[in-house]
Amino acid sequence: MMNGRMMDFPLTLTHLMERARRFFPETEVVSRAPDGSLHRHTWAQVYGRTAKLAHALTRLGVEPGERVATLAWNHHRHLEAYFAAPMMGAVVHTLNLRLHPNEIGYIARHAEDAIVLVDRSLLPLFEQFAASVPTIRHVVVMPDSGPAPEGRTDYEALLAPERDDFEWPKLDENAAAQICYTSGTTGNPKGVVYSHRSSVLHALAACLADSIGVSMHDTVLPVVPMFHANAWGLPHACAAAGARVVFPGPKLDPESLLDLMASERVTCAAGVPTIWLGILALLDQNPKKWDLSRLRQMVIGGSAAPASMIDGFQERHGLTVTHAWGMTETNPLGTIARVKPSIERAGDKGKTLQVRASQGFPVPFVETRHCDDTGKILPWDGKTMGELEVRGPWVAASYMGDEGQDRWAKDGWFKTGDVVTIDPEGYVRITDRSKDVIKSGGEWISSVALENLLMAHPAVLEAAVFAGRHPRWDERPIAAIVVKKGMAVTEAELAAHLESRVSKIWMPDAYVFLEQIPRTSTGKFLKTRLRETYGGMLEKAAEGR
Repeated sequence: MMNGRMMDFPLTLTHLMERARRFFPETEVVSRAPDGSLHRHTWAQVYGRTAKLAHALTRLGVEPGERVATLAWNHHRHLEAYFAAPMMGAVVHTLNLRLHPNEIGYIARHAEDAIVLVDRSLLPLFEQFAASVPTIRHVVVMPDSGPAPEGRTDYEALLAPERDDFEWPKLDENAAAQICYTSGTTGNPKGVVYSHRSSVLHALAACLADSIGVSMHDTVLPVVPMFHANAWGLPHACAAAGARVVFPGPKLDPESLLDLMASERVTCAAGVPTIWLGILALLDQNPKKWDLSRLRQMVIGGSAAPASMIDGFQERHGLTVTHAWGMTETNPLGTIARVKPSIERAGDKGKTLQVRASQGFPVPFVETRHCDDTGKILPWDGKTMGELEVRGPWVAASYMGDEGQDRWAKDGWFKTGDVVTIDPEGYVRITDRSKDVIKSGGEWISSVALENLLMAHPAVLEAAVFAGRHPRWDERPIAAIVVKKGMAVTEAELAAHLESRVSKIWMPDAYVFLEQIPRTSTGKFLKTRLRETYGGMLEKAAEGR
């Protein structure tokens, strides 16, 4: 065998940050504070502050491989931690601030966090679990809402005496860089450990034109939290490309986000569907209030986005939605719904919308297949449903502590838990999470398909379909509905809307009207809560007859 003669150049996050400083020193990194004020830095300043943080962490005794945790919103200080800890050989661990304090405490103990960088506005949350984590040696308060309280270490004071350059160590590209925990598995949250190599490759994939396409011409708004799958890798991609970044802080309501997108001339924004449902509703009410002419795409992932929302943005506001799929275990980018040239040339708007509303096909180096319960690989016919499995250089090979080993097939593919079809062109369409699919009298009913159809009704803002227990059919669909402000709709009208679109067995047996559908810590619909609260209503109705 003849070997290649290329340099053995390690793929590390250090290179991304040094590139941003050297080639894009004046490009802005903008952060919005809780009071709404904007703080402006440049990539050169972020680099200098990252070096200062690395010196400060060294002074606090952080050793290679130790965990530096963050409990923070999206802002420039969080970005500094994203790079400083991994570049000095430590590991950054993002704590999910939307979890219950007991769960955050479990995660911090499991990861053996040594240092915690916490926003001042989140100190009350931190104090609810801090005593349960014996490995924490130092707590540093990031002054997002004012200086650190007396007796606490202030982040800015800690950085002030340090130098703005650092002799970064030579790192193994396979060394751990970051840890994110996923709550999408059974039992306790599982730790996913990203390497420098996986994060760099993922960043490059996000910069590809037929992927997210992050470039030096972009102003990127990561609405997705930096504690959720590393903000989908966007901070790393922006450093690699030299893109301008706008961090929204904790103000994530539709009006605040629209104000920020318009004032900062954002070109690419990314978040989960529930964020964009609210934004679309507000745009429909005030179509001329915000100038979004620079916005080339909104990347939506985390759960399936309804086709009606994708079409609504395009047809009513001229805004493009790019649908993507991924998980914490995939760093997270796995597939993206780009329309192939052959489909564009055909000019079939219905087909084009169908493709754009799918989860798309894999980005380079990610491979997909779907299997039945026995592990048999299923055909790509667009009809046969099975569990999606993936593999690739930024897909997890195991969890921290080797927990949850049943999530990997015997040949190493990762079992995602998503029930999908894959068509002959490779487009993946999620029909459900395996835990959410409704099994009624031997028939599988897709909650996602029903939700998309219900949200196509002009009066429906949100819809979540879940399994209700049934004495005869085992499970039957129940639909939780949030009606748009100032509008009304009846159960009969919703049933009439569905009748011509789905088979009789798919029709919901009941509707529940809510002010808001409960959400998970990452903004997805919390169907477990709906099942707990309303799952027995069909049994009770049957008993009453």
